[in-house]
Amino acid sequence: MFNATTYQLFINGRWRAGSDATTLPVINPATEQVFGSVAAASASDLDEALASAERSRRSWSSRPAKERAEILVAGARILAAKVGDAAKDLSREQGKTIAEATGEYGRAVETLEWNATHAEELSAPVPAGPNRILVPEALGVVAAFTPWNYPAVLIARKLGPALAAGCPVILKGAEETPSAAVHFVEALRQAGIPDGVVNLVFGLPVQVSRHLLNSSIVKVLTFTGSTEVGKQLAKLAANNLQRCILELGGHSPVVVCEDADLAKAIPAITEYKFECAGQSCNAPSRILVAGTLYEEFLSGMIEAARKIKIGPPDEPATQMGPMANGRRIEAMQRLVKDAVERGARVETGGTRLDQPGFYWPPTIITRVPNDAKVLHDEPFGPILTVAPFDTIEEAIREANSTEYGLAAYLFTAAADAKQALIRGLSAGALSVNYLKGVSADAPYGGVKQSGYGYEGGEQGFRSFQSLKLVNGFASFG
Repeated sequence: MFNATTYQLFINGRWRAGSDATTLPVINPATEQVFGSVAAASASDLDEALASAERSRRSWSSRPAKERAEILVAGARILAAKVGDAAKDLSREQGKTIAEATGEYGRAVETLEWNATHAEELSAPVPAGPNRILVPEALGVVAAFTPWNYPAVLIARKLGPALAAGCPVILKGAEETPSAAVHFVEALRQAGIPDGVVNLVFGLPVQVSRHLLNSSIVKVLTFTGSTEVGKQLAKLAANNLQRCILELGGHSPVVVCEDADLAKAIPAITEYKFECAGQSCNAPSRILVAGTLYEEFLSGMIEAARKIKIGPPDEPATQMGPMANGRRIEAMQRLVKDAVERGARVETGGTRLDQPGFYWPPTIITRVPNDAKVLHDEPFGPILTVAPFDTIEEAIREANSTEYGLAAYLFTAAADAKQALIRGLSAGALSVNYLKGVSADAPYGGVKQSGYGYEGGEQGFRSFQSLKLVNGFASFG
């Protein structure tokens, strides 16, 4: 399976190295040092994974939903028992604090359990009118691609419903944070998942995705990542008409109205924004504040950002660890440089910390002109822009000014403002007077360039099913 430094592939019920012995490095972002390696799948390894998944398809989909659920519940309990070690592994690979990693695994366990406990209900026939029913059927083999920022919970959001619905899965884990996929799959193996139902591969992303999606064996693509990559995968999936579930980029606005309670709004924004060093597609990135509150809000936000304790993620006092890799540091530098050159003002942060590790401080930028890249390119890091607005209509217009539509947030107690913002903001999810992650029972999907399809809840479960319409038949055993 793995030891302190080596992560393997899992194909047809067996942990093993890649057939050509190719490996990729795993780097600790707090030290910038290589500490391990992950096996890279060759074309023959991917073919074996495809064949293994296809062999298991009929037996897994025809297995009673109750039995599938029992295996998933057992896997969730095994995973829950080793969260302590798993969280340490994730923290070392990704840079998030131990507390953040522990919380993420808690959500992953909850997600797996939710899908398991609803497997029977959502696999049962559904009445669709007089003498008419809908019979849910598993779509078939799923290719699941997960990112490095929240690998545990996003693996759960893909594996949980797919497996519960009766679909075998080929999981392409994130090479930079491989331990989450390994811990997850090993828990399912120990729980008794049949050989071939779950296969885990790593490798060069372009090669792996192209190989898997070029196969007619794959019936569903589920992906979380950037809009650019999502579009490329959707083009590949079109050749075989594979169903796509795409959660893509975000550039989430927060609208702070003139009656907002800043004593609650500022801590809520600070905590959620700088979790995982801001490397979340749901994280707020553009704050729009009523002009009457702007100076007070900005002062409070700067003070809160400066108080965040930055340091090694395994130290209990640390509130924000390093960014995950050097690419994210380069992106922060480009966005800040561009904004400043166009006339923006950096209120706090704005430069990489002078120490080993990929550390970038909480950064707040004001007076940002409309053509600055930071207002249009997803920051995916600890950068916030803050700007005033005069009217709700202006706030809605500015909030909707990007190509993204994943999440949005608002703070107000006024009923008319709530209604206007709920109706006006273009986002797949809108949170009122709080910020937090999406729970396992809630359907979630983006609009505009933030993707399509749903993850979570009944709608997410149905993403892995077809609904066969049966006429002239009132019941089904």
